[in-house]
Amino acid sequence: MAPSTGKRLKGVSISRPIVYGNVAKPFGEKRPPEANAEHTHTWTVFVKDPQGKDLSYFIKKVVFKLHDTYPNSARTIESPPFQVTETGWGEFEIGIKIYFVPESNEKNVSLYHNLKLHPYGFPPGHVLTDKDREVQSILYDEIVFNEPTERMFEILTKTPGSLLPPVGNNKYTFSKKMENDELDRIKQAMDKVIEEINVQKDRLKELEAEREKLVTVNQ
Repeated sequence: MAPSTGKRLKGVSISRPIVYGNVAKPFGEKRPPEANAEHTHTWTVFVKDPQGKDLSYFIKKVVFKLHDTYPNSARTIESPPFQVTETGWGEFEIGIKIYFVPESNEKNVSLYHNLKLHPYGFPPGHVLTDKDREVQSILYDEIVFNEPTERMFEILTKTPGSLLPPVGNNKYTFSKKMENDELDRIKQAMDKVIEEINVQKDRLKELEAEREKLVTVNQ
């Protein structure tokens, strides 16, 4: 029989920060013996606390849905660390479902992450180093519990949520600086796409003008 979840606290919201994403690096000279012959990288997809704290006080399990070509493509992780490590050669979308402890009486939350294996965001002509090839694609989010149960509110308030450190270090990979750097890379990529769209629009106008000239000449 499920434990009593208690009444909900009307007008109350409480959140917990998480980071999710993946790290990846090429095999290099030492290839994992169990890796598929076509695979080129080792990668790990995860859901974590920004400062590496235990999340199991409010997360019961996490299910990672990998590409269907992987055996047992829906991987259920029921204790920390909530992560899956694999090898591969291609990038694809990973579904992430977070299930909460029974006291929450909450539905699961679905996230999606595009697995990154290859470096991005470097200027043209940049010569990649081995360190550059160690990819980190990490996103920050907050899980918000609107009108939580009394028991869940008690659980959450006993363990304060983490704050993002200003800069990363060996212990805390994700930081405010990393978040800002990622936003800058996204903006640069979007600006480049917009620039290319405008170039193609101008080219299309030129082609249309040339077509109209040819039509006029042939009349």
